Amino acid sequence: MINRGKMFIVLVWFMVVNQAHAQKTDVFMGEVVNYDEAKVPRYQLPDLLRTTTGQKVKNTALWEKKRRPEIVALFKTHVYGQRPEGFDSIKFNLISKIPDAMDGRACLKEVNISIWNKGKHIDIPIVLFIPNRRDGPAPVFLLINNRSKKNTDPSRSLKSTFWPAELMIEKGYAIAAFHVADAAPDKKDAYQHGVIDQLYPEQLDREDGMKAIGAWAWAASRVMDYFETDKDLDARKVALVGHSRGGKTSLWAGALDQRFAMVFSSCSGSTGAALARRQYGETVSLINKQFGYWFADRYKTYSGQVDKLPVDQHMLIALMAPRPVYTTNAVEDRWADPLGSYLSLWNARAVYSLYDRKTMLTPEPPPLNSPIINSFIGYHFRTGIHDLNVYDWENFVRFADYHYRL
Repeated sequence: MINRGKMFIVLVWFMVVNQAHAQKTDVFMGEVVNYDEAKVPRYQLPDLLRTTTGQKVKNTALWEKKRRPEIVALFKTHVYGQRPEGFDSIKFNLISKIPDAMDGRACLKEVNISIWNKGKHIDIPIVLFIPNRRDGPAPVFLLINNRSKKNTDPSRSLKSTFWPAELMIEKGYAIAAFHVADAAPDKKDAYQHGVIDQLYPEQLDREDGMKAIGAWAWAASRVMDYFETDKDLDARKVALVGHSRGGKTSLWAGALDQRFAMVFSSCSGSTGAALARRQYGETVSLINKQFGYWFADRYKTYSGQVDKLPVDQHMLIALMAPRPVYTTNAVEDRWADPLGSYLSLWNARAVYSLYDRKTMLTPEPPPLNSPIINSFIGYHFRTGIHDLNVYDWENFVRFADYHYRL
């Protein structure tokens, strides 16, 4: 039984958060938003290491053969929707190649991924910069871009801190991106126009059918398909990055596709890294009211009864094991429940322990701007707003550098 997580709270940590939002009460979409730890209800998380038949999971074999597939199935059925895997064909077309981009420091490739199924197809364009100074194939960071395509401008006329390509090239990493709208427009009345209505229209009529986040995660796997064919890239070292709704997607994509070597989730909040049962900041009810098209229709049935949800987000984090995973929060983003996000990591440790993967987490969240790097579960809580910025990327690189040296 967890009682409001109070045993895990560092007074200084909460003083920082509370000072940023002193005496603030929000009402959103007709609901009072809770920012008071004293009002977090008593809750009990689903047992991560006990199967639906009550069997205790004590080793990786039972985790991989039984419990992990159970948890994936529960998330598919109740939260993110099913995952169609089959398609008729896929083709990769190199649209543009500039070998001396960034003043000769990088090679730019623009690639179009075309996927066909049952006579229809969609195209997913990707932008990719690869460092020219390297020994062998380059490790890659792939961003799920949920902001304007200007942020991943291949001409580099605009250099966005959301996707700091020059920094990553300097650090020795390739950096790529695809845009969510090419897989599923991020609009409640248009999300189906892409992966879903063209390739898998049967999902539209299912209560547990794939919606926008499922389509974006599916698209990330198709980019991974391409990476496996590019000899300039090390497909064994692909890190998936997402922010906000993209951060929810990176966790779901990483859970489904274990080819991703590590996963980074920035400020992902509700139905991302944050525990749903805390009902702090954005709740299941609020996210379904505003963004119900991201999730399976069945998820809406838990809006007023989150304790009946058979999963919680610590279980999603655990699906990354034994691969490294890293999440972030920002002090001015209480909407994303920083403490609840950290507690997801803390409660996912048991699966990493099965693999003898060390996590340097402590019962209390780390101080502000004190990243946890040398750990299979990484985290930082930084100053600033709900964003993905250079500070985040620099720490992602530190985390990746640490693990690739192991």
